[in-house]
Amino acid sequence: MYPARRCSVLHRDLAAFCLASLGPAAKKEPAPRRFSLPASRYCHTGGGDGRSGKPQVKSRGSSSASVSSGPVCPMGSSRLFGTLAQTLSSAPLVQQDYYPEHQDPDQDPEGLEQANPDQLLRECEEALQNRPARPHRDLVYIADPTHQHQYRNHEQQNTPPIRVMTWNILAQALGEGKDVFVRCPQEALIWAERKYLILEQILTYRPDILCLQEVDHYYDTFQPILASLGYHSTFLSKPWSPCLDVASNNGPDGCALFYRRARFSLLSTSHLRLSAMMLPTNQVAIVQTLRCQETGQRLCVAVTHLKARSGWERLRGAQGADLLQSLKAITSGPAGSDPVSRGAGGGNGTEGVPLIVCGDFNAEPSEDVYKRFISSPLGLGSAYKLLSADGQTEPAFTTWKIRPSGESCSTLDYIWYSHDAFTVNTLLDIPTEEEIGPDRLPSYHYPSDHLSLLCDVSFR
Repeated sequence: MYPARRCSVLHRDLAAFCLASLGPAAKKEPAPRRFSLPASRYCHTGGGDGRSGKPQVKSRGSSSASVSSGPVCPMGSSRLFGTLAQTLSSAPLVQQDYYPEHQDPDQDPEGLEQANPDQLLRECEEALQNRPARPHRDLVYIADPTHQHQYRNHEQQNTPPIRVMTWNILAQALGEGKDVFVRCPQEALIWAERKYLILEQILTYRPDILCLQEVDHYYDTFQPILASLGYHSTFLSKPWSPCLDVASNNGPDGCALFYRRARFSLLSTSHLRLSAMMLPTNQVAIVQTLRCQETGQRLCVAVTHLKARSGWERLRGAQGADLLQSLKAITSGPAGSDPVSRGAGGGNGTEGVPLIVCGDFNAEPSEDVYKRFISSPLGLGSAYKLLSADGQTEPAFTTWKIRPSGESCSTLDYIWYSHDAFTVNTLLDIPTEEEIGPDRLPSYHYPSDHLSLLCDVSFR
């Protein structure tokens, strides 16, 4: 466990004073937001895509049907995951060098055998058999795939789409020690079981690129387990993580980016501490330029988590502007000029490297930071707008929680993509109010106060 932080009080107070013009002097809880949600727009036709078979999908606009999810079935006993868990529990925690410049952030743990993802998924389900059934979610076709293929050459048509997942998984220290979810029992947040709920969802959908926020169990859980499943990863913690204020913390929380080593090779990595008015803030971003192993096409992936709470809208806007400026420099600079991939499409040296930006922006679509991204000269679109009938409306919510100040139902999480470079094929739909449940999130059946977002994209 990490001791409480010992950062300079003077340093913090000075920074807070300098940024006072961008936000309130004291933190404020968001005002309760109350409205009724529409009925589900999509049928529920069975479990999610396990990526080992054909995905279960619905075309946008399909007729609705109400089908309840069955309970999780107990699975056969196996010691594979138990052995891996014992290995992880005996591994030493990293207690210093939070920042990647002091260590190799891309060093995958040695000595771990490659795990069978199907077996691990079954064992997660077995560990969770006493938990309620999880909210059911379908993969939804956004457009007719035959129409999309007219923009793709023969080689691209034979290449599977890129599956991208982003998720604020709720830092364990914050869930147990700082955030107060008044309708969520403490037993539902115990890490010994909650980690299986998180891993179950990752193993169910098996993304090619995984962007996580509020990660405070990177070194002892996510890095070694996902490395055993073939993922390369890097992590960047917040400079002043609120997790360190909790006595029983597991270290600072931050952002983590994972990608499949079999699918991509790494060209460059940038670790950013976001600024506002030229002053560093407590929020960070990871940016990596990748090359597809099959086609040579490049893409740039970023994950971030902007400042939370109502009243800090101007600060979030400044952080977003700083991130966009950095992304423009990265995608148009030398890092995006890998000679192997020139002429292969997907950023061929003249039009820049196409972008995918994921994260918890803590901002509704009405905020300045959202407007900055949607109107950016980088040509970004919000993937989840395509779930709506007109293709122009964000989901009703991506987070829904009840705190002492009231009930908060908001759209804060996004997957941004270069709309001239990518086509969105499918999206993971949003659960209905009934599936979320009266106690909202987190709960016994869902591990975070934020929903995961997932889409399949293809190069045009």
